[in-house]
Amino acid sequence: MAVSSALNGGRRGSARVSAETRERVLAAAQRLRYRPNATARALASQRTNAIGFVANFLGEEPNLYFLEVFSGVIQGAAMAGQTAAVFTLGAWAEAAVRIPALCDGRVDGLILLGPRLPGDLAWWPQHTPLVSVHADPLVSGMVNIESDDEAAACEMVRHLIALGHRRILHVAGPAGMAGADRRVEGYLRAHAEAGLKPAAGHVVRAELSVDGGRDAMQAWLGRRRGRTLPEVVFGCNDAIAIGCVETLRSRGLRVPDDVSVVGYDHNLMARAVHLATVRQPLHEMGRLAVEMLVRRIDALRLGEPDTGPSNIVLPTELIAGATLAAPRRTRLTIA
Repeated sequence: MAVSSALNGGRRGSARVSAETRERVLAAAQRLRYRPNATARALASQRTNAIGFVANFLGEEPNLYFLEVFSGVIQGAAMAGQTAAVFTLGAWAEAAVRIPALCDGRVDGLILLGPRLPGDLAWWPQHTPLVSVHADPLVSGMVNIESDDEAAACEMVRHLIALGHRRILHVAGPAGMAGADRRVEGYLRAHAEAGLKPAAGHVVRAELSVDGGRDAMQAWLGRRRGRTLPEVVFGCNDAIAIGCVETLRSRGLRVPDDVSVVGYDHNLMARAVHLATVRQPLHEMGRLAVEMLVRRIDALRLGEPDTGPSNIVLPTELIAGATLAAPRRTRLTIA
């Protein structure tokens, strides 16, 4: 008992043993190269001080959205004295099987990035708190952290209209994805507020990747030879926007002299190329997700209800960049 108290008493020691006894125990432990068993400690305390981060990855392209959020998770975990582990899913359809399997005592709670979960969560292990970032849709009983996609997209398009742009092509994300659909709604709302109607065919869908933006832009231009080039392209995310830039430049078009391009996220790639974009606080989302999760873990251990907010919406910001300018005076035709 004296050894246990000395080893587990922290920096200030334990009142159960004297300072002299504690120093003797620690000296013996160092001489014998003794290390406490983390698994045994977890069993005794019913807490591992470890959290899990769950995401799914599509394709081989680096997922900078994931990296931005995860950097916040790492910072938050370090601040809270937690270890963070990454778990991957092939698809969210696996969640009902995979997530309960992860809640076997190896972590105290899970952060889910962009989960697309069914409405019925009867499989959800109630002994393991969950927090989501950009849940699609929101799940009752789970804290979610997100930005206001519709408002942010609307603000960006208002800004484009104020600069004089009228032919605004929106390369949106996949249909049925909540965030992508809300950004389309924001695009349409900004036009409606200005008394404008988007040109026919000026909302197209793409995968949320550089390849997705490149392919969608190429296909759209190919279908509209001889028609007027849009004045600006608004990508659903930075990856799509950068793919659009690549396609436009491959056709000899200058960005932004001939056509402007803007994105959404303000990730590392966007910052590197000075892309005009919407900044959503991805790093802060990750850090805050850890804070909310640890709070829920503490409440569960104490048998207390978590009375905090169920959905936290963080503000966004328009970021000026080298890819946005006022529209050119003369229109260009798609070659």
